[in-house]
Amino acid sequence: MALDHAQPGQPIDIAPLGAALRESATHAILKTRSLELMRVVLRAGEVLPPHNVRGELTLLCIEGAAEVTIDGTACQLRASQLVLLPAQAQHAVRALEDTSLLLTIQLPACAPGSASSTT
Repeated sequence: MALDHAQPGQPIDIAPLGAALRESATHAILKTRSLELMRVVLRAGEVLPPHNVRGELTLLCIEGAAEVTIDGTACQLRASQLVLLPAQAQHAVRALEDTSLLLTIQLPACAPGSASSTT
């Protein structure tokens, strides 16, 4: 089943999910030839295991709190905080509490519109 992505000119709501956070799931917001956006939803204690992404990315904590480990160095990300992750940096995310994050990936010019940004 194909995912519905936002269309050019279509407003996208990235407000906190509030009470709906517990029932929400990670989902793609949009994907173009050079950009991907996803809302990542993690319950307290859930982990995105270590992995690499071909492009640079940012993680914006919309609500909750998470620990982000980048190349072995950890930092805490709280609501309204943003972190930049370099291309190819190994990273992992662990939710310290129920959390939603806005993930933005700038896809490298060498692989525009690729099926996946992860390596």
